[in-house]
Amino acid sequence: MAKYTDADCRLCRREGCKLFLKGERCTSSKCALERRPTVPGQHGAQNARKKQSEYGQQLREKQKIKRYYGLLEKQFHLTYETASRMKGNTGENLLMLLERRLDNVVYRMGIATSRALSRQIVNHGLITVNGRVVNIPSYVVSEGDVIAVKEGKGDNGLFKDLSKMKITTPKWMEFDAKTLTGRINAKPQRDDIDMNFAEHLVVELYSK
Repeated sequence: MAKYTDADCRLCRREGCKLFLKGERCTSSKCALERRPTVPGQHGAQNARKKQSEYGQQLREKQKIKRYYGLLEKQFHLTYETASRMKGNTGENLLMLLERRLDNVVYRMGIATSRALSRQIVNHGLITVNGRVVNIPSYVVSEGDVIAVKEGKGDNGLFKDLSKMKITTPKWMEFDAKTLTGRINAKPQRDDIDMNFAEHLVVELYSK
């Protein structure tokens, strides 16, 4: 499967905001956006001062959301098409589907320090949903699902320190660091997402 292999920090600099792609590094003094808050490239500072067109604003918002959740274009567009067929606001439906992806849920529960790592954990078959191993990062969880680290894998170096950590999860889920088990208590709502997204711009872009 295709994946992004360039420097993650360039993506944050391009979008002008922290996308939290590098785990703890993003909250430290090593954050590339803190050290070089300009658009990547030879003329980055000049390009940042240019006024964006309507299309440019829509494109940048799509790229920001896509990169925040770690998707490539085809994956993102397929998710948008699914959201457009659902009842209600298409933009909000899109964000809710992205939030309910298994790789995002693993990250939100604090099992992984970044979505890239959570995707790797899921791919390697270390996560179960309702007692069954699910190795598909795009799997969409449902209300009532029980998410857990696979039995016998708790001693893995990725998880052994979780019991000592204080993990804060969104209100629509819960996670017990001692048992390495979490539960989806409800569907996420728009106000559960603390990133400043203008999802309506994505809808306008794809509606052209």
